[in-house]
Amino acid sequence: MKAILVAVLGLLAVCAPAFATQCTVNPVNIPKEWITMQRPCRDSMRRQIQMEVAASLQYLAMGAHFSKDTINRPGFAKLFFDAGSEERGHAMKLIEYLLMRGELTSDVTSLIQIRPPERKSWSSGVEALEHAVKMESDVTKSIRTVISDCESDPNFNDYHLVDYLTGEFLEEQYKGQRDLAGKASTLKKMMDRHASLGEFIFDKKLLGIDV
Repeated sequence: MKAILVAVLGLLAVCAPAFATQCTVNPVNIPKEWITMQRPCRDSMRRQIQMEVAASLQYLAMGAHFSKDTINRPGFAKLFFDAGSEERGHAMKLIEYLLMRGELTSDVTSLIQIRPPERKSWSSGVEALEHAVKMESDVTKSIRTVISDCESDPNFNDYHLVDYLTGEFLEEQYKGQRDLAGKASTLKKMMDRHASLGEFIFDKKLLGIDV
């Protein structure tokens, strides 16, 4: 016990000077010429981040709805939970891009505002898929608005950001919309022929299970 006490006292004796020394860092002035993003483009990007976060929360609500024991559609739940993670990833990519361009050094408190999902229940898988198609279409339109705002600014044509959004985001959006529209079409046909059994079979196929 004495040995432990001695060791602790010795450690405190060694660390005391370090604790007593206060480290102060003077503010530095770094040239701002490399920060070229204009305000209309920056504001449009911030709104897009909000939209991606809102889409992520809406998909989480959809996944939770189909996970309920009274609904019990694990295939739909997985589809929407995965989509929610994807939308959150999009928001993170946009934040990382703004950081790369020297933005977000201040006024970050309003960057992500949490709002309740627009909807919390759906009468069927078809209705949920059609809602997802509309939501993705709205996100795509919003991305195109960002592109327009950033390339048409008279002070600075931000072609690098425009190219990034066009190549990294738009193609994925168009493919995602087509995939969701195809799923909705297939499910409608299955339900026309098999009624609620069609939705059950489709749900299993979303999990990779052949019925």
